[in-house]
Amino acid sequence: MIETEATPAATPQGPDATPAEFAYEVVIRPAPGWRAVNWAEMYEFRELLGKLVWRDVAVRYKQSILGPAWAIIQPTIMVAIFTLGVRFLDVPMPAGLPIPVVIFAGLIPWTVFSQGMPAAAGSMVLSANMITKVYFPRLFLPIGAAAVLLVDGVLTLPIYGVMLAYYGIAPAWTAVFLPVFLLLSLLASLGMGVALAAVTVFYRDFKHVVPYMVQLMTYVSPIFYTIELTIPPRWRPILSLNPMFGIIDGCRSAVLGLPMQWECLLISTASTLVLFFAAIHYFRRTERLFADHV
Repeated sequence: MIETEATPAATPQGPDATPAEFAYEVVIRPAPGWRAVNWAEMYEFRELLGKLVWRDVAVRYKQSILGPAWAIIQPTIMVAIFTLGVRFLDVPMPAGLPIPVVIFAGLIPWTVFSQGMPAAAGSMVLSANMITKVYFPRLFLPIGAAAVLLVDGVLTLPIYGVMLAYYGIAPAWTAVFLPVFLLLSLLASLGMGVALAAVTVFYRDFKHVVPYMVQLMTYVSPIFYTIELTIPPRWRPILSLNPMFGIIDGCRSAVLGLPMQWECLLISTASTLVLFFAAIHYFRRTERLFADHV
């Protein structure tokens, strides 16, 4: 959104000059303060968002021998590593469920977040040429970068289905809510990614901080452990401020029919929504300065 001001231009002087009856100068200034998201404009540019997502998907697997198979190989390797760690540390697991099944259920939403958030955080700097040359809704850059990893998360579902079949485990009927948890994971990745994308434009040091944030959140998110068997009740509300804390455990509970930790899920969901809207507010407030700093 911009503000325009039309003022009469200077009238030409001299004996041969002709009056400029409709000569104006148009001054364009960025709108100050809060800038609401222009949803109508984003809908108008919806095809561009699809092309940005497709571009990122193509670039992600360009000149790759295995291509999209990497979306399956990576969580499979992580399941193997976490399984060894759980057995070595003797982490308590739900009775009657194999360790890989429990861990993989937590990795499905975590894959969307752990890769989508860094991709969104670096999207503005990587697309500096587009920002300075053409106008489009800037929010499309972090949204498109994170949405690519939602595709990766979906690709892991058939492999998890094969794993459940191998162990003879039928998913609970609540597994129909799995898309909701994937959507919450995407919102969590955007909540942090959009804010970091805007901050990184002005302070490039933050691009070095993102990998450490992901690494730290790996240990404070219930990927290789469950909330019910591992975390004391008094610590759960505090840890649930981490958006992925309740989302990961809720996704696992929905798929495997485990007891749902509603308090943790509600707090993490609220934290995700607050973070998401706060990030959009900050992004829109600073958007007018991006072209001068990228």
